[in-house]
Amino acid sequence: MASETSPGIVDRVQRFVEEHKTAVLIGTGVAVALGGAAYYASTSGSDRDKKKKSPKPPKKRKSVKDADGPILEERKPKAEQVPDEEEAVAPTPEALAAMSLEERTTLAASYKSKGNAAYSGKKFAVAARLYTLAIDVSPKPEPVYYSNRAACYVNMTPPKHDLVVQDCDEALKLDPNYVKALNRRAMALEGLHRYIDALRDFTAATILNKFTDQNAAQSVERVLKKLTGEKSAEILLKREPRLPSFTFISAYFAAFRARPLPDVGDAPTTGDSTLLLALQALAAEDYPHAVSFVNEALAQDISSEAHRAEALNLRGTFKFLTGDVDGAKADLQESIRLAPAFTQSLVKVASVHMEQGDPTKAFECFDEAIRQNPDDPDIYYHRGQVLFIMSEFADAAENYTKSTELDDGFVFSHIQLAVAQYKGGNLANSMATFRRTLKAFPTRSEPQNYYGELLLDQQRFEDAVEKFDRAVELEKLKSPPNVLPLVNKGLALYQWKQDVGAAERCCAEALRLDPECEAAVATLAQLSLQQGKIERAVEMFARQAELARSEPELASALTYQYASAAQLEFMKNYPSMAAELRSMAQNMA
Repeated sequence: MASETSPGIVDRVQRFVEEHKTAVLIGTGVAVALGGAAYYASTSGSDRDKKKKSPKPPKKRKSVKDADGPILEERKPKAEQVPDEEEAVAPTPEALAAMSLEERTTLAASYKSKGNAAYSGKKFAVAARLYTLAIDVSPKPEPVYYSNRAACYVNMTPPKHDLVVQDCDEALKLDPNYVKALNRRAMALEGLHRYIDALRDFTAATILNKFTDQNAAQSVERVLKKLTGEKSAEILLKREPRLPSFTFISAYFAAFRARPLPDVGDAPTTGDSTLLLALQALAAEDYPHAVSFVNEALAQDISSEAHRAEALNLRGTFKFLTGDVDGAKADLQESIRLAPAFTQSLVKVASVHMEQGDPTKAFECFDEAIRQNPDDPDIYYHRGQVLFIMSEFADAAENYTKSTELDDGFVFSHIQLAVAQYKGGNLANSMATFRRTLKAFPTRSEPQNYYGELLLDQQRFEDAVEKFDRAVELEKLKSPPNVLPLVNKGLALYQWKQDVGAAERCCAEALRLDPECEAAVATLAQLSLQQGKIERAVEMFARQAELARSEPELASALTYQYASAAQLEFMKNYPSMAAELRSMAQNMA
């Protein structure tokens, strides 16, 4: 639910990403076209050739398209202009040797012109042969000949992607800035499912065209989606289930009120005793042992259905936290079958349904829980969380209020009420609720941290940092502490003073205390981008992918990782453009 981490920290890191995403320049919507000029490929010459020539535009043109858009813009040729294959006769080696360089250049241009006419007539095999002749007779290699022949291979049925790549390789050896060849090679690489290489080329084309090419930018998005989808599936298939960060787990369990240990009597079974060990480890925040013990308990002789339901509830919770949503649902539903009045299992199944995008089923679980025990305050708190996620802030606030009426001592109900009031536009009520909460819970860090987030949202930077500092001090009394206030402080210092160093130190300290804090890793990755430390950003995004709990989180991290890596590759391949690229990033940010 929304409170499993600080309700603002994930949103605020994402907002930080969105506000500064132009530092990545490509990917996840970053490579946005800044002008209206779409890019059209042409076989009339390379980009440098086109600058030298200024032919008068014909009155009426028809174009044949390839992957880049209209590839040729020629007048419709007369019938005799479209050569037959037998017309394409190569000169003998002796005849070629007798020609001057000028004559060979003229002949090559003639073959190219005939190739253009054949291409316009959709005689792609004929055109490819003519461009081959142009390549063979030309006294010096011309990139446009290779690029034009690649365009023919693109349009054949089926497309000859391997030959497209080979020809574009040759064209780009001769002219690394040949954007048309980059785009054609990228399309062929995409057709070969070589998505990383395709992303490299589409990224280079986008940057070389100064982000004015909407087609290339859209291609970046398309290939990134394919790439991250493929890689996410591979990673999730091979990944062993593992627990997320201590910060995440502790925040999740803190969202449920403490319950007494089950009464196992004077002569507990082995399974009962192991279950108690699991619940005691949970209370001590020793999560690895809690997992181990509950798995053992369920393999042993638990004495009653109620105790077994308790064990299934705990194991299902840990499965949910490791991303095993189907396994979590199975355990929690079995827990409910054994103990229909066990409302916590019903509430947790509701969260599983939300994870699967089914709010209707989630609300059915809440309704059943209320039928079983209408006085359980946890039901209303978590139903409020679902409503909060759905942006139904007034209804969420009503549920939080009901939760506090049933149990006034649960700090998160008060905090979430204040946040819902704020999101609903009731600023005065929200601030008043927070002030009351701060007074009622002076030793808890959470009200300080969450209040600081709302102050930061109002750009009251100094007040926000003060609250985060207070939250950090209170967390130091715990072992281990919750590190989210440190991450929040880092973000606040960056937004307030543009103090990248201070922000990095806060996040580094958070990672020292909790090496798997995803929010700290994500923030450091973005800060690295801001400073042009692309290699470090790629490393941090890779680390974020390792920590991702769900497929959407993994796909998001991989998107930024591969987008940043493609930019890094561009800077290596085009070192003279590196400074200009950084300048563009600063101007766009």
